[in-house]
Amino acid sequence: MDGERSGRANQRRRTRKDLLQAAARLMRKGRSPGLEEIADEAMVSRATAYRYFPGVEALLLEASFDIAIPEADDLFHGTSSADPVKRLQQVDTALHDVVLSNESSLRMMLVHSLQRAVKGGGESDIPPRQNRRTPLIEAALKPCENDFDPAAFDLLQKALALIVGPEAIVVFKDVLQASDREARAVKQWAIRALVDAARASRRTG
Repeated sequence: MDGERSGRANQRRRTRKDLLQAAARLMRKGRSPGLEEIADEAMVSRATAYRYFPGVEALLLEASFDIAIPEADDLFHGTSSADPVKRLQQVDTALHDVVLSNESSLRMMLVHSLQRAVKGGGESDIPPRQNRRTPLIEAALKPCENDFDPAAFDLLQKALALIVGPEAIVVFKDVLQASDREARAVKQWAIRALVDAARASRRTG
């Protein structure tokens, strides 16, 4: 039963990603597609699309970030360093810049996901958000994966997901009322501290 539930959840994550990628392809052609056109491009029904997004505006909004956020191969193209701190800081800088350039839209995307969580009543294994940061974190750490204890490596990736992305910037701006320069500096410090802690766990393990 657990395997069946996990398989269904994975399929729904793929379906959500397919819808976003379909919308992004159409947008790159200069189109402003409707939900039915996006569903056709993703080869799913319109009803299926509505199960994942409240409307075409929310779908197009989120798809715009798929276009703005660099792929790992593009981000690290020409990067020779295998230093995990430098590579992770490169990820954070790229995502930080995207967030600042699209702050209003990103805040609206967060609103959509929070509203879905508050309303409830939907299918629990349909993801409310797309995970874009983890593939970049994984790519940044790939050259040095064997330098870490496996358990510490898993914790490191999850902890880093709390540092990079729009939520951290919302905390800096709304809660701490910190400047952009300070926010960047604190996140870069946190990345180094997390990597050092993960390395230390192997030495003491």
